Amino acid sequence: MDRTSLVAELNARGLRDDVMAGPLYKRLALALTGLIQEGLLKPGAPLPGERDLAEALKLGRVTVRTAYRDLMSSGALESRHGSGTFVSSKVERMEQPLWRLSSFSADMRSRGRSPAARILSRTINSPSPEESFLLGLGQDETVLRLDRLRLADGLPLAIERAVVPVKFLGNNAGGEGSLYDALAASGHKPVRALQRLTAVTLDPSSASMLNVKTGAPALLIERISRLEDQRVVEYTRSHYRGDAYDFVAELRIGDDL
Repeated sequence: MDRTSLVAELNARGLRDDVMAGPLYKRLALALTGLIQEGLLKPGAPLPGERDLAEALKLGRVTVRTAYRDLMSSGALESRHGSGTFVSSKVERMEQPLWRLSSFSADMRSRGRSPAARILSRTINSPSPEESFLLGLGQDETVLRLDRLRLADGLPLAIERAVVPVKFLGNNAGGEGSLYDALAASGHKPVRALQRLTAVTLDPSSASMLNVKTGAPALLIERISRLEDQRVVEYTRSHYRGDAYDFVAELRIGDDL
């Protein structure tokens, strides 16, 4: 939402109406909260500076500053040093079962969210010695290395770094859509995978891409996926926001107990 639209929405909510009780800063904070709850102000969206918003609304700068501080205290807004004030990028936590193999895109669609990917890097070349070992490839073969920022409803949730043998992709070299859909279209859909989860903290670059603070907790997930004939089709390292995911698994007592 641009500044003009934001100002129009706030004015439409009757900041100066006598029927609205309380001081002006409370009314402004309530109006901003309504825009956030209704989804008109998305998580991570920037807000105008105190002076700009005060002039546009014909309010005192102290009124806007106090409203912003009120919403920061409640967690609805956050201040980023040197960048300004933003709608909090905290997200509703999602449970992700560990026993089901699915792509990010399919998982988000099943939750009624709109998945997207922003390509950070895409190269096709020879595998490294480690990749050759993990993927069972010869040095004369090639791999697609695809680094992407994964988003749901425009909110960044994960940084995904995938390595896939080009021979399994054919003409579907992967990109903004689902990598698993591209593999399935070439007749090489993964059917099983081994995942390893590690608790980590985010470096400045990764934190910036995910709209969280440097050092914020994250989950590093390393996944090796296989075809029906046991050939390795994918090796992926992904950093998931720690404030967005709970990974769960069902456990059963063993027969020997």
